[in-house]
Amino acid sequence: IRAMASAAPVLVIACGALAREIVALKRANGWSTLDVQCLPPELHNRPEQIPDAVRDAIRAGRGTHEQVYVAYADCGTGGLLDAVIAQEGVERLPGAHCYQFFAGSQAFEALAEEEPGTFYLTDFLVRHFERLVVAGLGLDRHPELTQEYFRNYRRLVYLVQARDEQLCTSARAAAGRLGLEYEERETGYGELATQLAAWATPPAPQREQRVAWHR
Repeated sequence: IRAMASAAPVLVIACGALAREIVALKRANGWSTLDVQCLPPELHNRPEQIPDAVRDAIRAGRGTHEQVYVAYADCGTGGLLDAVIAQEGVERLPGAHCYQFFAGSQAFEALAEEEPGTFYLTDFLVRHFERLVVAGLGLDRHPELTQEYFRNYRRLVYLVQARDEQLCTSARAAAGRLGLEYEERETGYGELATQLAAWATPPAPQREQRVAWHR
C-alpha cells in the first residue's frame, strides 16, 4: 500500500493499520514535506516478517528521500525491529504497540495495571475484526476456540481515534461475541499525532554565527 506522490524530503514507512489515521493527519495539517509508504497490515499476523520488510523499505526510501522514519511500534517482534532501527540509524514510534501510543504511555500503563486481562481494539481493528480476529484466529471455523483463546481476558477496551457510532456498535458487538465486558476510551491520535508532527516539521538548521573582531 503506497500513499506517495512526488518525493518529499521526509518518508514515513508505516504499518498499514495506521494508513487511514496518518493520511487524515497529513491532510488536516498540510504536511506537504511528508510522504507515506504503508506496509501490509497482515504483517501483524506474522511479526517475525516485519523487521526484514521494514529494512527493505528503509533502504529503498533512502534513494529518494532525505530522511526516513518508521511508524511502527515494536508490534510483537520481540526487539527484532529495534535491532533493524539501530542498524539503519532511524527512529520509530514510541512504545510496544499502537494501543500504547494511541492511549499515551501513562494512560495505557494505568489501563494495563487496572485490568491485565484486557483485549484492545482500535478503529482499524474494529473495521477489520471479522478478517483479522475472527478469521485470523480461526473462530469462524472453530467457534469453540473462543473460550480457550479468551479465557484469561475480562474486558474489551475500544480505544477510539475518531468517534463513529457505527464503529462503537460494532466494537460492543465484538465484546459480546468474545464474552467480555465492554469499555470505550476516546484517545484521538495520541502520540502518533505528536510524533508525526515532529517528523513532518523538523527544526530549521541553525545559521552559522560569525564573530566580528574589532581592534
